[in-house]
Amino acid sequence: MRVNCVGAIILDASGRLLLVRRGRPPGEGLWSVPGGRVEPGESDAEAVAREVLEETGLTVAVGRLAGSVDRPGPGGVVYEIRDYLAEVRGGTLAAGDDAAGAGWFSPGELARLPLATGLLAALTEWSVIAPR
Repeated sequence: MRVNCVGAIILDASGRLLLVRRGRPPGEGLWSVPGGRVEPGESDAEAVAREVLEETGLTVAVGRLAGSVDRPGPGGVVYEIRDYLAEVRGGTLAAGDDAAGAGWFSPGELARLPLATGLLAALTEWSVIAPR
């Protein structure tokens, strides 16, 4: 079974990346970009904006597709994740919904965090962050 998911790649003016610490499976305890499942009838852009607001308290303008990946899940599920660039338009950063934490991290800090599998490689491959 395939599950449609989206994520938001959000950089601030200093080039720091917004990450959330997952509070539930899959990926509980790992840092990743905000995101989640696309609900029935939702466009990808609507899902990105909803997930970012739920997980971070921030409102965003959704931009272009940065890239997509397939990640295996429990019971043979495959999460088909499309990550979009987004820009903060308002709100106050606070972890919410299923996020156990939220924060801004410089590219140099990413290697020291317990990141979701493949995140750093994908961000580098899509030229979101420079290779280290």
